[in-house]
Amino acid sequence: MAVVAARMVLGTGWGQGFVDKHPGTQPLPDDAPIGFPAWLNWAHFFNMFLMVLIVRTGLQVRNERKPEGYWAPRWAPSKKISLTLWLHQALDLLWVVNGLVFYILLFATGHWVRIVPTSWDVFPNAVSAGLQYLSLDWPLENGWVHYNALQELAYFTTVFIAAPLAILSGLRMSSFWSEKWTHASKVLTAPLARKIHFPVMIYFLVFIVVHLGLVLATGFRRNMAGMFAARGDVDPSTYATDWTGVWVFLGAVVVIALAWFLAKPRFVAPVAGATGKVSSR
Repeated sequence: MAVVAARMVLGTGWGQGFVDKHPGTQPLPDDAPIGFPAWLNWAHFFNMFLMVLIVRTGLQVRNERKPEGYWAPRWAPSKKISLTLWLHQALDLLWVVNGLVFYILLFATGHWVRIVPTSWDVFPNAVSAGLQYLSLDWPLENGWVHYNALQELAYFTTVFIAAPLAILSGLRMSSFWSEKWTHASKVLTAPLARKIHFPVMIYFLVFIVVHLGLVLATGFRRNMAGMFAARGDVDPSTYATDWTGVWVFLGAVVVIALAWFLAKPRFVAPVAGATGKVSSR
């Protein structure tokens, strides 16, 4: 129904005029950087690696009834948490560090202009891109040069809204939150943090599914070359048959699968033991 409706709208004079006026993208500044630098490739890999494990351990914490082991800091042995929660929080810390490095490099190199809207035109262009997607007559894709307006808004929301919300709500529920922060605890209560944290995780999962779907549907090898091998061109056909990024991506999947296997109490305990006391009860 959505496809039929979108095609009906675009088939009208008004719809075609709207797309002609708002093609789905907006011009970037003349000095906007082109391409994906190596640091962005690495940040993308670490984000993928950590996000998979964070979601897994987060769901385990949510459903865990009898933990296989516990961890407590040496300076506060009474404040025990499960090994699963320890791993979740450790991964969260690494994710935050990766995010901070990403933010710094994003603004230091000027790449922020690719995902931060600089004009109100982004909204009608996003509507145009959405109509084109729904009609299955998709807007021109070449992420190496720029994103369409709908992608730009999605990346902006993910990087500057969803990620900070995940960090803030996660911090409130974590063992890092101090009981001395009484005023902050009244503003951001633990129940409120839980109501924020889980929906944000759902948002990330939906974003990832849609993101992967578009990567597959809009030139898988070219997209992989850009995001995993820093190979691309203003001509989208140049790397359309390049396998380099695909092989790097498959290597990344193997690394993630290995980490998934090792994310078990018997492997986590020795690492956790270096930062505190591990016990079975």
